[in-house]
Amino acid sequence: MAEVKIQAESRSEFGKGAARRIRRDHKVPAVLYGHGTDPVHITLPGHDTMLALKTANALLLIEVEGSESLLALPKQVQRDPIRNTIEHVDLVIVKRGEKVQVEIAVHVEGEAVSGTLVVTEAQTILVEAEATHIPDGVSVSIEGLDAGAQIHASDLVLPKGTTLAIEPDTLIVNVTAGQTAEQLDADMATAEAEAGVVRDEPTAAPVE
Repeated sequence: MAEVKIQAESRSEFGKGAARRIRRDHKVPAVLYGHGTDPVHITLPGHDTMLALKTANALLLIEVEGSESLLALPKQVQRDPIRNTIEHVDLVIVKRGEKVQVEIAVHVEGEAVSGTLVVTEAQTILVEAEATHIPDGVSVSIEGLDAGAQIHASDLVLPKGTTLAIEPDTLIVNVTAGQTAEQLDADMATAEAEAGVVRDEPTAAPVE
């Protein structure tokens, strides 16, 4: 994963008022911590930060004037629930060659046998990888799988240098038999009955 260089500014103002002023200037308040260092409070450029964090586990090279450049990974990103703008970022400092644990996406590819239902039980998995070589995700093929097939974490083919950080028997994908129209209708009727919904019964047309 390529490093994304971001020019940051140190800050000494804290609190909600200071954070609002920073955001009004289209910037993002952030904090850097890790490796036994005191937290470093910084301000990031809003547009550059938004673009960088579109990539999961983005590796950032934070450059602060008058300080050494630091490699960091996003630990927590707070977003406005309505506008989806970035409100605050927690960044954890990492070192080259260091192993870190991160969540990566599971990409399901292919088509199972017709009439089956494919359930992705885990959208992401926890892995351990070198901080500068974090994979974008892991692909798993369901091509031609029939009902009853299961894919566990131990079945995943991870990139070189990446290892599982979850139990090997964790279920990732489950292929089951699809429901028939009759089963779906029965399940719907049961759910409606539990919710107290009364179906309108069709009325017979009068006989002439």
